[in-house]
Amino acid sequence: MVHYVDSFPGREMTIDGINYRYFGGTSYLGIQTDAAFQEILIGNIRKYGTNYGASRKSNIRFSVFEIAEAYLANMVGSESCVTLSSGYLAGQLACSYFGKSQGKLFYAPNTHSALYQINIKPYTTFAALDIALRTHVASSKKNTPVLFLDAIDFSGNNYPHFEGLKSLPLDKVILVVDDSHGFGVVGAQGGGVYRMLSQLQPKELIVCASLSKSLGVQAGAVFGTTERIKEIMATSFFGGASPAAPAYMSTLLEAESIYGEKRKLLQQNLELFLKEVKDVAPFSFMDKHPAFSFSDEKTTSYLKENNVLVTSYSYPNETAAVMSRIVLSAAHTKEDITYLTRILNSY
Repeated sequence: MVHYVDSFPGREMTIDGINYRYFGGTSYLGIQTDAAFQEILIGNIRKYGTNYGASRKSNIRFSVFEIAEAYLANMVGSESCVTLSSGYLAGQLACSYFGKSQGKLFYAPNTHSALYQINIKPYTTFAALDIALRTHVASSKKNTPVLFLDAIDFSGNNYPHFEGLKSLPLDKVILVVDDSHGFGVVGAQGGGVYRMLSQLQPKELIVCASLSKSLGVQAGAVFGTTERIKEIMATSFFGGASPAAPAYMSTLLEAESIYGEKRKLLQQNLELFLKEVKDVAPFSFMDKHPAFSFSDEKTTSYLKENNVLVTSYSYPNETAAVMSRIVLSAAHTKEDITYLTRILNSY
Protein backbone atom coordinates (compact mmCIF):
# COMPACT_ATOMS: atom_id res chain seq x y z
CA MET A 1 0.00 0.00 0.00
CA VAL A 2 1.24 3.48 -0.93
CA HIS A 3 1.43 6.09 1.85
CA TYR A 4 1.85 9.82 1.15
CA VAL A 5 3.76 11.91 3.68
CA ASP A 6 4.47 15.62 3.99
CA SER A 7 7.77 15.52 5.88
CA PHE A 8 10.93 13.42 5.78
CA PRO A 9 10.21 9.81 6.82
CA GLY A 10 12.59 9.49 9.75
CA ARG A 11 12.35 6.96 12.56
CA GLU A 12 8.67 7.83 13.08
CA MET A 13 5.78 9.01 10.93
CA THR A 14 2.07 9.64 11.36
CA ILE A 15 -0.36 8.38 8.73
CA ASP A 16 -4.14 8.83 9.02
CA GLY A 17 -3.69 9.81 12.64
CA ILE A 18 -1.75 6.66 13.51
CA ASN A 19 1.86 6.87 14.69
CA TYR A 20 4.27 4.31 13.21
CA ARG A 21 7.89 3.43 13.79
CA TYR A 22 9.57 3.41 10.39
CA PHE A 23 12.20 0.84 9.43
CA GLY A 24 12.62 1.43 5.71
CA GLY A 25 14.18 3.66 3.09
CA THR A 26 17.88 4.26 2.50
CA SER A 27 18.76 6.88 5.13
CA TYR A 28 21.23 4.48 6.74
CA LEU A 29 23.03 7.10 8.84
CA GLY A 30 19.87 9.08 9.60
CA ILE A 31 21.80 12.15 8.59
CA GLN A 32 19.01 13.90 6.69
CA THR A 33 17.21 14.97 9.89
CA ASP A 34 20.29 15.53 12.06
CA ALA A 35 20.18 19.11 13.41
CA ALA A 36 23.96 19.68 13.37
CA PHE A 37 24.22 18.40 9.80
CA GLN A 38 21.34 20.60 8.70
CA GLU A 39 23.01 23.67 10.21
CA ILE A 40 26.18 22.97 8.22
CA LEU A 41 24.18 22.58 5.03
CA ILE A 42 22.10 25.73 5.65
CA GLY A 43 25.27 27.73 6.22
CA ASN A 44 26.71 26.45 2.93
CA ILE A 45 23.49 27.24 1.06
CA ARG A 46 23.83 30.84 2.24
CA LYS A 47 27.40 30.87 0.91
CA TYR A 48 27.00 28.95 -2.36
CA GLY A 49 23.29 29.40 -3.13
CA THR A 50 20.64 26.69 -3.43
CA ASN A 51 22.02 25.33 -6.70
CA TYR A 52 24.39 26.03 -9.58
CA GLY A 53 23.11 25.19 -13.05
CA ALA A 54 26.21 25.88 -15.16
CA SER A 55 28.49 23.23 -16.65
CA ARG A 56 31.66 22.21 -14.80
CA LYS A 57 33.44 23.26 -18.00
CA SER A 58 32.27 26.85 -17.63
CA ASN A 59 34.88 29.61 -17.36
CA ILE A 60 33.60 30.37 -13.82
CA ARG A 61 34.28 27.39 -11.55
CA PHE A 62 33.90 26.52 -7.87
CA SER A 63 37.11 25.21 -6.30
CA VAL A 64 35.09 23.16 -3.78
CA PHE A 65 34.32 20.49 -6.39
CA GLU A 66 37.95 19.48 -6.87
CA ILE A 67 38.61 19.64 -3.12
CA ALA A 68 35.61 17.42 -2.38
CA GLU A 69 36.54 14.97 -5.14
CA ALA A 70 40.06 14.59 -3.78
CA TYR A 71 38.57 13.99 -0.33
CA LEU A 72 36.17 11.34 -1.66
CA ALA A 73 38.89 9.58 -3.66
CA ASN A 74 41.04 9.36 -0.53
CA MET A 75 38.06 8.04 1.43
CA VAL A 76 37.41 5.31 -1.14
CA GLY A 77 41.02 4.48 -1.99
CA SER A 78 40.93 5.37 -5.69
CA GLU A 79 43.33 7.54 -7.64
CA SER A 80 40.64 9.97 -8.69
CA CYS A 81 36.94 10.85 -8.49
CA VAL A 82 34.37 12.96 -10.31
CA THR A 83 31.01 14.03 -8.86
CA LEU A 84 27.63 14.50 -10.54
CA SER A 85 24.17 15.58 -9.45
CA SER A 86 22.94 12.06 -8.59
CA GLY A 87 24.04 8.48 -8.17
CA TYR A 88 21.79 7.43 -11.03
CA LEU A 89 23.48 9.93 -13.33
CA ALA A 90 26.88 8.62 -12.22
CA GLY A 91 25.86 5.12 -13.29
CA GLN A 92 24.44 6.38 -16.56
CA LEU A 93 27.63 8.29 -17.29
CA ALA A 94 29.74 5.15 -16.81
CA CYS A 95 27.35 3.11 -18.94
CA SER A 96 27.27 5.72 -21.70
CA TYR A 97 31.05 6.07 -21.68
CA PHE A 98 31.80 2.36 -22.00
CA GLY A 99 28.85 1.73 -24.31
CA LYS A 100 30.39 4.10 -26.85
CA SER A 101 33.88 2.64 -26.48
CA GLN A 102 35.24 -0.56 -28.00
CA GLY A 103 34.31 -2.68 -24.99
CA LYS A 104 31.59 -5.34 -24.96
CA LEU A 105 29.12 -4.96 -22.10
CA PHE A 106 28.17 -7.77 -19.72
CA TYR A 107 25.79 -7.60 -16.75
CA ALA A 108 25.98 -9.69 -13.59
CA PRO A 109 22.82 -11.03 -11.91
CA ASN A 110 20.62 -8.39 -10.22
CA THR A 111 22.46 -5.39 -11.69
CA HIS A 112 20.69 -2.08 -10.95
CA SER A 113 18.91 -0.18 -13.73
CA ALA A 114 21.24 2.82 -13.18
CA LEU A 115 23.89 0.92 -15.13
CA TYR A 116 21.71 0.24 -18.21
CA GLN A 117 21.10 2.33 -21.30
CA ILE A 118 20.47 -0.39 -23.85
CA ASN A 119 18.42 -3.57 -23.77
CA ILE A 120 20.97 -6.09 -22.51
CA LYS A 121 19.69 -8.78 -20.15
CA PRO A 122 21.80 -9.65 -17.10
CA TYR A 123 23.04 -13.19 -16.73
CA THR A 124 20.93 -15.16 -14.29
CA THR A 125 23.92 -16.96 -12.75
CA PHE A 126 27.64 -16.29 -12.32
CA ALA A 127 28.33 -19.69 -13.89
CA ALA A 128 26.68 -18.60 -17.13
CA LEU A 129 28.44 -15.24 -16.93
CA ASP A 130 31.80 -16.98 -16.46
CA ILE A 131 31.28 -19.06 -19.61
CA ALA A 132 30.24 -16.01 -21.63
CA LEU A 133 33.21 -13.94 -20.49
CA ARG A 134 35.75 -16.68 -21.16
CA THR A 135 34.24 -17.35 -24.58
CA HIS A 136 34.44 -13.68 -25.46
CA VAL A 137 38.02 -13.30 -24.20
CA ALA A 138 39.12 -16.32 -26.23
CA SER A 139 37.51 -15.05 -29.43
CA SER A 140 38.32 -11.33 -29.22
CA LYS A 141 41.72 -9.97 -28.26
CA LYS A 142 40.84 -6.29 -28.91
CA ASN A 143 37.28 -5.96 -27.58
CA THR A 144 37.74 -5.73 -23.79
CA PRO A 145 34.76 -7.05 -21.79
CA VAL A 146 33.16 -4.52 -19.41
CA LEU A 147 31.25 -6.13 -16.54
CA PHE A 148 28.58 -4.19 -14.62
CA LEU A 149 27.69 -5.27 -11.09
CA ASP A 150 25.86 -4.12 -7.96
CA ALA A 151 28.11 -4.35 -4.91
CA ILE A 152 25.10 -4.78 -2.64
CA ASP A 153 22.21 -6.40 -4.51
CA PHE A 154 20.47 -7.58 -1.31
CA SER A 155 20.77 -11.22 -2.35
CA GLY A 156 23.98 -11.62 -0.35
CA ASN A 157 25.80 -13.01 -3.41
CA ASN A 158 28.19 -10.09 -3.86
CA TYR A 159 29.29 -8.03 -0.83
CA PRO A 160 31.12 -8.90 1.39
CA HIS A 161 32.85 -11.95 -0.13
CA PHE A 162 32.15 -11.53 -3.88
CA GLU A 163 32.40 -15.27 -4.42
CA GLY A 164 30.82 -15.02 -7.86
CA LEU A 165 33.44 -12.55 -9.04
CA LYS A 166 36.30 -14.71 -7.83
CA SER A 167 35.48 -17.36 -10.44
CA LEU A 168 35.67 -14.90 -13.35
CA PRO A 169 38.72 -13.95 -15.50
CA LEU A 170 38.88 -10.53 -13.86
CA ASP A 171 42.43 -9.82 -15.03
CA LYS A 172 40.93 -9.42 -18.51
CA VAL A 173 37.80 -7.53 -17.45
CA ILE A 174 36.98 -3.86 -16.78
CA LEU A 175 34.78 -4.02 -13.69
CA VAL A 176 32.14 -1.29 -13.20
CA VAL A 177 30.42 -1.52 -9.80
CA ASP A 178 27.48 0.38 -8.30
CA ASP A 179 28.17 0.83 -4.57
CA SER A 180 25.27 3.16 -3.77
CA HIS A 181 23.99 1.06 -0.86
CA GLY A 182 27.42 0.41 0.62
CA PHE A 183 29.23 3.72 0.28
CA GLY A 184 29.20 5.62 3.56
CA VAL A 185 28.29 2.49 5.58
CA VAL A 186 30.63 -0.42 4.85
CA GLY A 187 34.39 -0.50 4.48
CA ALA A 188 37.03 1.46 6.38
CA GLN A 189 35.57 4.83 7.46
CA GLY A 190 32.58 4.15 5.21
CA GLY A 191 34.73 4.03 2.07
CA GLY A 192 32.68 1.25 0.53
CA VAL A 193 33.93 -1.68 -1.53
CA TYR A 194 36.63 -0.11 -3.74
CA ARG A 195 39.54 -1.40 -1.65
CA MET A 196 37.95 -4.86 -1.32
CA LEU A 197 37.44 -5.20 -5.07
CA SER A 198 40.92 -3.87 -5.85
CA GLN A 199 42.31 -6.92 -4.07
CA LEU A 200 40.64 -9.13 -6.72
CA GLN A 201 42.93 -7.41 -9.26
CA PRO A 202 40.57 -6.74 -12.18
CA LYS A 203 42.05 -5.31 -15.36
CA GLU A 204 40.49 -2.01 -14.29
CA LEU A 205 38.06 -1.00 -11.57
CA ILE A 206 35.41 1.74 -11.78
CA VAL A 207 33.00 2.33 -8.87
CA CYS A 208 29.87 4.48 -9.02
CA ALA A 209 27.88 5.56 -5.98
CA SER A 210 25.06 7.72 -4.73
CA LEU A 211 25.98 10.18 -1.99
CA SER A 212 22.35 10.83 -1.09
CA LYS A 213 21.62 7.61 0.78
CA SER A 214 24.16 7.39 3.59
CA LEU A 215 25.79 10.81 3.29
CA GLY A 216 22.56 12.75 2.84
CA VAL A 217 23.62 15.04 -0.03
CA GLN A 218 22.04 15.02 -3.49
CA ALA A 219 25.03 13.92 -5.54
CA GLY A 220 26.74 10.94 -7.13
CA ALA A 221 30.34 10.01 -7.83
CA VAL A 222 32.50 7.89 -10.13
CA PHE A 223 35.82 6.53 -8.83
CA GLY A 224 38.74 5.18 -10.84
CA THR A 225 42.19 5.89 -12.20
CA THR A 226 43.27 9.45 -12.88
CA GLU A 227 43.51 8.76 -16.61
CA ARG A 228 40.03 7.22 -16.82
CA ILE A 229 38.35 9.97 -14.81
CA LYS A 230 39.96 12.61 -17.04
CA GLU A 231 38.53 10.83 -20.09
CA ILE A 232 35.07 10.65 -18.49
CA MET A 233 35.17 14.36 -17.62
CA ALA A 234 36.07 15.15 -21.25
CA THR A 235 32.79 13.66 -22.53
CA SER A 236 29.88 15.82 -23.68
CA PHE A 237 27.69 13.78 -21.29
CA PHE A 238 29.60 15.20 -18.33
CA GLY A 239 30.08 18.67 -19.79
CA GLY A 240 26.42 19.03 -20.70
CA ALA A 241 25.11 18.14 -17.24
CA SER A 242 24.72 20.50 -14.32
CA PRO A 243 26.84 19.50 -11.31
CA ALA A 244 25.78 18.72 -7.78
CA ALA A 245 25.04 21.84 -5.74
CA PRO A 246 28.36 23.24 -4.44
CA ALA A 247 26.74 23.66 -1.01
CA TYR A 248 26.48 19.87 -0.81
CA MET A 249 30.14 19.43 -1.72
CA SER A 250 31.25 21.79 1.02
CA THR A 251 28.95 20.06 3.52
CA LEU A 252 30.59 16.71 2.75
CA LEU A 253 33.91 18.15 3.84
CA GLU A 254 32.63 19.79 7.01
CA ALA A 255 30.46 16.90 8.26
CA GLU A 256 33.19 14.23 8.47
CA SER A 257 33.03 13.92 12.27
CA ILE A 258 29.22 13.66 12.21
CA TYR A 259 29.39 10.86 9.66
CA GLY A 260 31.84 8.98 11.89
CA GLU A 261 29.57 9.30 14.92
CA LYS A 262 26.56 8.12 12.92
CA ARG A 263 28.40 5.05 11.64
CA LYS A 264 29.16 4.04 15.23
CA LEU A 265 25.52 4.47 16.24
CA LEU A 266 24.36 2.45 13.26
CA GLN A 267 26.65 -0.47 14.09
CA GLN A 268 25.47 -0.37 17.72
CA ASN A 269 21.85 -0.59 16.53
CA LEU A 270 22.75 -3.42 14.19
CA GLU A 271 24.49 -5.36 16.96
CA LEU A 272 21.50 -4.83 19.29
CA PHE A 273 19.06 -6.04 16.63
CA LEU A 274 21.06 -9.21 15.93
CA LYS A 275 21.37 -9.86 19.66
CA GLU A 276 17.67 -9.42 20.43
CA VAL A 277 15.94 -11.01 17.43
CA LYS A 278 15.41 -14.74 17.96
CA ASP A 279 15.44 -15.96 14.36
CA VAL A 280 17.27 -14.34 11.44
CA ALA A 281 16.61 -17.27 9.09
CA PRO A 282 13.71 -15.55 7.29
CA PHE A 283 15.98 -12.65 6.32
CA SER A 284 18.67 -12.16 3.73
CA PHE A 285 21.33 -9.79 5.06
CA MET A 286 25.02 -8.93 4.85
CA ASP A 287 27.73 -8.42 7.44
CA LYS A 288 27.72 -4.87 8.87
CA HIS A 289 24.94 -3.75 6.53
CA PRO A 290 21.63 -2.64 8.11
CA ALA A 291 19.14 -4.01 5.54
CA PHE A 292 17.22 -7.25 6.13
CA SER A 293 15.29 -8.48 3.09
CA PHE A 294 12.41 -10.95 3.28
CA SER A 295 9.75 -12.41 0.98
CA ASP A 296 6.83 -13.17 3.31
CA GLU A 297 4.28 -10.40 2.69
CA LYS A 298 2.36 -11.49 5.78
CA THR A 299 5.32 -10.27 7.83
CA THR A 300 4.83 -6.79 6.39
CA SER A 301 1.13 -6.87 7.29
CA TYR A 302 1.84 -8.12 10.81
CA LEU A 303 4.39 -5.38 11.40
CA LYS A 304 1.94 -2.72 10.21
CA GLU A 305 -0.72 -4.10 12.55
CA ASN A 306 1.78 -3.44 15.31
CA ASN A 307 2.58 0.10 14.13
CA VAL A 308 5.78 -0.69 12.24
CA LEU A 309 6.23 0.28 8.58
CA VAL A 310 8.96 -1.17 6.38
CA THR A 311 10.00 -0.86 2.75
CA SER A 312 7.65 -3.03 0.66
CA TYR A 313 6.81 -2.45 -3.00
CA SER A 314 7.36 -3.84 -6.50
CA TYR A 315 10.82 -2.80 -7.70
CA PRO A 316 12.06 -1.53 -10.12
CA ASN A 317 8.65 -1.49 -11.87
CA GLU A 318 5.08 -2.59 -11.15
CA THR A 319 5.51 -5.96 -12.88
CA ALA A 320 8.47 -6.92 -10.68
CA ALA A 321 8.24 -9.00 -7.52
CA VAL A 322 7.50 -7.28 -4.24
CA MET A 323 10.67 -6.17 -2.48
CA SER A 324 10.33 -6.16 1.31
CA ARG A 325 13.06 -4.93 3.59
CA ILE A 326 13.61 -3.94 7.21
CA VAL A 327 16.19 -1.15 7.35
CA LEU A 328 17.90 -0.04 10.54
CA SER A 329 19.19 3.51 10.85
CA ALA A 330 21.54 5.45 13.09
CA ALA A 331 18.51 7.60 13.91
CA HIS A 332 16.71 4.71 15.62
CA THR A 333 16.79 4.58 19.41
CA LYS A 334 17.45 1.48 21.49
CA GLU A 335 13.76 1.50 22.35
CA ASP A 336 12.91 1.42 18.62
CA ILE A 337 15.15 -1.60 18.08
CA THR A 338 13.85 -3.55 21.06
CA TYR A 339 10.25 -2.76 20.07
CA LEU A 340 10.90 -4.09 16.56
CA THR A 341 12.57 -7.27 17.76
CA ARG A 342 9.80 -7.89 20.28
CA ILE A 343 7.21 -7.73 17.46
CA LEU A 344 9.29 -10.00 15.21
CA ASN A 345 9.82 -12.50 18.02
CA SER A 346 6.08 -12.70 18.63
CA TYR A 347 5.25 -13.37 14.95
